[in-house]
Amino acid sequence: MRILLFHQYFLGKNDPGGSRWNEFTNYFTRDSKITVDVIAGNIHYATGKRVGDKVWYNQEIIKNNLIVHRTWTYSGYNSNFLGRVIGYLSYMFSAFWRGMRLEKPDVIIISSPSIFVGVSAILLSKIKRVPFIFEVRDLWPESAVATGVLNNKFLLNILYWLEYRLYKNSNKIVVLTPAFKDNIESRFHEFVGKIDIITNGADFSLMNNESKREEIRNRYGWGDKKVFGYFGAHGVANDLIQVIEVAKVFKDDNRIHFVLIGDGMQKDMLKSKAKEYGLKNITFIDSISKTEVSNYIDAIDVGMAILKKTDTFKTVYPNKVFDYMSCKKPILATIDGITKELIQKADCGFYSEPENLNSFIKTIEKFISIDKKELDKLGENGYNYVKENFNREILSKDYLKIIKQVTN
Repeated sequence: MRILLFHQYFLGKNDPGGSRWNEFTNYFTRDSKITVDVIAGNIHYATGKRVGDKVWYNQEIIKNNLIVHRTWTYSGYNSNFLGRVIGYLSYMFSAFWRGMRLEKPDVIIISSPSIFVGVSAILLSKIKRVPFIFEVRDLWPESAVATGVLNNKFLLNILYWLEYRLYKNSNKIVVLTPAFKDNIESRFHEFVGKIDIITNGADFSLMNNESKREEIRNRYGWGDKKVFGYFGAHGVANDLIQVIEVAKVFKDDNRIHFVLIGDGMQKDMLKSKAKEYGLKNITFIDSISKTEVSNYIDAIDVGMAILKKTDTFKTVYPNKVFDYMSCKKPILATIDGITKELIQKADCGFYSEPENLNSFIKTIEKFISIDKKELDKLGENGYNYVKENFNREILSKDYLKIIKQVTN
């Protein structure tokens, strides 16, 4: 079987960030009878830096039956919303061109965002006469509307039309949460029965046997403070200004420290605001490789999962939540909806109302009040829950069953 995957921000080896499809393709290609071609952009979503030494096309051979084809993409993704749209459109055209030149697949999978690449998938599936699966990792354009970055009615009408065409033309729709499924089915009744759920999951390979906790804590001078760490994008949707404002409140409290690890369009603003407030209790660290992530998660005491207050984000499971759980770290989540429910069911941390400074402060104080034994118990609870319910290797097998359904 040959699978063609369109994924604009597919990670390179050891790249920081969400690795859902890196793990899935790795599991798929353990079977020598399965080959996966990935068409990805050549601009890293977090850093905005070009990937590879050639401008127009680079090929990464992960293994004999897993090859990443990186095509030209506009480099202004992190500049502003217009730059992001141009980045999406440039990938749409270059990905289609590359797809035309590759060997005919048995199935095409596109993973959004962005939904613009859906145009490439529809055309390519018709030209090559193969089925395609549309995976919804983000409810576009709803999430763009919810975060306030898109309000042009003309463009919105185009995007909602494209969203519908993708659902209609795909052979299967895969979503990451039950809430996504409910959302689509409530708006488009004709697609009831066409949607399957393959959630985000935990990558247990993140856990290292050899801890570098003390080495890292000594490097940054965290001592015996309780360290609250955030890993991931520093964009509009992540709303990390909440952390800066909370750090300001606790600026004279020597018991705690905050760490923001990653990159994004708001990082410079966040650093500037921290400098303006004279904050010494917050550390900014650039994106780190996948092999180092577990070491840094091990070095913190509490993992933070933060998003803006919108109804759309009530429907998401952020990857970082599963990373924290798989590394046995308690979680502070400012995300309502299913993430809040997950934290409470697993009994692995505390919820803070998003964009509510008083709630955030009280949640920090709650973590300060408990000892290491209680923190470790929360971490163990999360690990045990995610191991039983969100094992990515098991999820990959479920995904393969869906792929085989549409190819038979």
